[in-house]
Amino acid sequence: MRVLVIGGGPAGMMSAITSAENGNNVTILEKNNSCGKKLLITGKGRCNITNSADISDFMKYIPGNPRFLFSAFNNYNNLNIIDFLKKQGVKIKVERGGRVFPVSDNAQDVLNAFLRRLKELDVDIITNCQADSIIVEDGIVKGVKTENGKEFLADKIILATGGITYPVTGSTGDGYKMASDLGHIIEKPEPALVPLNCSNISLKTCKEAQGLSLKNIAIRVLTENHIIYEDFGEMLFTHFGVSGPVILSASSILLRYKNIDDLFENGKVKLQIDLKPALDKEKLDLRIRRDFEEFKNKQYKNSLDKLLPQKLINPFIEYTKINPAKKVNEITKEERAKIVDTLKCFELELDGLGRKEEGIITAGGISTKEINPKTMESKIIKGLYFAGEIIDVDALTRRL
Repeated sequence: MRVLVIGGGPAGMMSAITSAENGNNVTILEKNNSCGKKLLITGKGRCNITNSADISDFMKYIPGNPRFLFSAFNNYNNLNIIDFLKKQGVKIKVERGGRVFPVSDNAQDVLNAFLRRLKELDVDIITNCQADSIIVEDGIVKGVKTENGKEFLADKIILATGGITYPVTGSTGDGYKMASDLGHIIEKPEPALVPLNCSNISLKTCKEAQGLSLKNIAIRVLTENHIIYEDFGEMLFTHFGVSGPVILSASSILLRYKNIDDLFENGKVKLQIDLKPALDKEKLDLRIRRDFEEFKNKQYKNSLDKLLPQKLINPFIEYTKINPAKKVNEITKEERAKIVDTLKCFELELDGLGRKEEGIITAGGISTKEINPKTMESKIIKGLYFAGEIIDVDALTRRL
C-alpha cells in the first residue's frame, strides 16, 4: 500500500516508521531542505524527549481534550519512545522531575535515530517539496498535489504539518488549509506555552531583574481576585515580562479563559509570586529578625542579600516603600510585616500573552470530534490520517 506522509517533523517521521514497519511503501514530503528542523531546537537543543512519569499523570496536565488520547497512549507511550531511541543507539538519562534527555544533551542524536530507522525501512524522503492540496475522489484520498503542480498518488495520507509556532522551522499552518478545504473544522490555532507580558506598571521591575531565574517559587495567576492557576517551580524575568516553566504552563490556562483579552486590557490579570513558599509568615518573620540582628548597623538596602537575589533587591525595596537608607535596627514591626507580605506576595500586572514566534506549541487545530481516536483517521475523508500538533490537543510543560 502506498502511504504519503506530509511533514517530516517528529510526528511525521514516527508515522512513516510505523507505517513502513507494517509493510507499506512510504514517502515523506517535506517542505524544508531537511527533516526535523523543530526537533533540533527542542529543550534548547538538548531535546527534552518525554517524561518518565506514569501515563495517568500525563493526563492531568492536558487542558484540552485529554480523553482523546487514551487510545493513543495505550498504543504507544513514553516508555515506547524511550525504547525506540535506545534500540537506535541513543543513550537516555532521566533528570529532576522525570525529564528525559539524551545523555549527549544533543538533539541531533535523536534526529539521527529517526533518520537511521527511516533509511533502514527504505522510506523515501522528498525535501523542498511543498504540498498544496489533497486529492480526493468520492470521499477517498487519492494523492497529493504540490505547489509546483506535481501529483503524488497514494492509498493513504498522513497529514503531519505541525502548528503555527516557530514558523521559521516550517510550521506555518499549511495543513489547516488542506484539512479545511476537505470540510474539516479547525479550532482556532493559538500559540501556547508562551511567555507572559507585563504592563507598564510592572515592566520596570522585569527589566531590572531581566535574566534572573527564580527556582522553587510558587505562583498564583488571578483575574479579578479569582485564582485561575497555581503552580510551583521555576520562572524567569525578561525584558518584556516573565517566562520559564510555571509561566509557560500558566499561559495555556489563560489562553482558554473567557474574555481574557478584555481582562488584560483593563489591568485585571495579576501574577503573585511567593518568593519563600517553604516558610509561613511567622517563620519568615523570625528569619528576617535574625538577619536584621546580624546586620543591625547596615542600611535596609544592604541587608537583604541572604533573602533575595541581587537583581531583585532594588525592585523589592520599591515594593515595600521602606526608605532604603534606613538602618535595619530602626525598621518597625509594621514595616517588617510589609517585608514579609511582599516576600509571600510579590505582585506583577500582566497585560498579554507572547507572540506566536515565542510559543513552544500550538493550541487549537483539527477538531478531535472529526478524528477516530483509535486510528487517527478522518471521520470525513477515508484514508486521511492526522498526527502530531495539527490536532486540537495540547498539554502543559512542567515537572511531573
